[in-house]
Amino acid sequence: MTQLITTNTHTLAGPANLPIDRNPAAVYLGGLSRSGRVTMLSALDGIASKLTNGRITSAKLLDWRALRYQHVEALRSRLKEEYAPATANKMLSAVRGVMKQAWKLGYISADDYQLIKTVEAVKGEALPAGRALTEAEIEAMLQVCADDETAAGARDGTLVVLLRAGGLRRAEICALTIDNYDQINQTLLVKGKGNKQRELPLTEDVRNALADWLRVRGSKSGALFCPVNKSGKVTIKGRMSPQAIYNAVIKRADQAGVNHISTHDFRRTFVGDLLEAGADISTVQKLAGHANVTTTQRYDRRPEKVKRATVELLHVPYKSRRSKSITTR
Repeated sequence: MTQLITTNTHTLAGPANLPIDRNPAAVYLGGLSRSGRVTMLSALDGIASKLTNGRITSAKLLDWRALRYQHVEALRSRLKEEYAPATANKMLSAVRGVMKQAWKLGYISADDYQLIKTVEAVKGEALPAGRALTEAEIEAMLQVCADDETAAGARDGTLVVLLRAGGLRRAEICALTIDNYDQINQTLLVKGKGNKQRELPLTEDVRNALADWLRVRGSKSGALFCPVNKSGKVTIKGRMSPQAIYNAVIKRADQAGVNHISTHDFRRTFVGDLLEAGADISTVQKLAGHANVTTTQRYDRRPEKVKRATVELLHVPYKSRRSKSITTR
């Protein structure tokens, strides 16, 4: 893939200049959730750049009508070399989604689409990024939120509790409205990936935190978690973005002296702790909103602990050299 990929009738380096309702990439992205659009648009933009050696960096300007099996197969080889399997497969999934729309729009034949579908996924599996958080770290973050008597302190403390006890994704928190909180049944209706809904039972800690936040926020309809301006006023008509949630959590982590943390670490901790406590993996899968149980298994810390305990059974008679002085020239 050192040259522009071309066909007899089209060049991928178009640009196609198609109306939005006739652009395969735009139609595909339009069918995704808001968070899905952000993720897949980024993936497709990267693919457009790779297919054209940097000439086109926007998926919506690439002429997807020209893409064929050999191009996707070559792309797979490159993605396999440059990315972890999960990332490469996500990008290939985006390509398949766009090409499905290209077929539906009449730009490619059914045979061409079926050939593209035969491109295999990249094999292999990487450990999920991030780490598990300790109870001490979470307590420290909650303490700095409690020490902040402003509306932001109440909101951020509730975010930390919900991330810890619910394992929600940032986009899922952003989508929550006050109507999603059923105070009678003590559950939260969560809209996950692919617009799949799940009901999350709430612990007493989460309910108490939500009660504190709602006393500040009020009961008016709208987003459950709202922006708080510099003067401490809650903007009921507003909605926190995934980036705003990330910024709030990282701010509290910095204040608490918790380093090397991401919001996804709460999700990893949530799943890992439940499995370690003996929860049924299929139940944990449903609580986390994973489409496949194999995704849940990747967060299971128990096999790693068993492996560590196993290798500790071995003994190698190595003698430390720290007590000896070594002269160098």
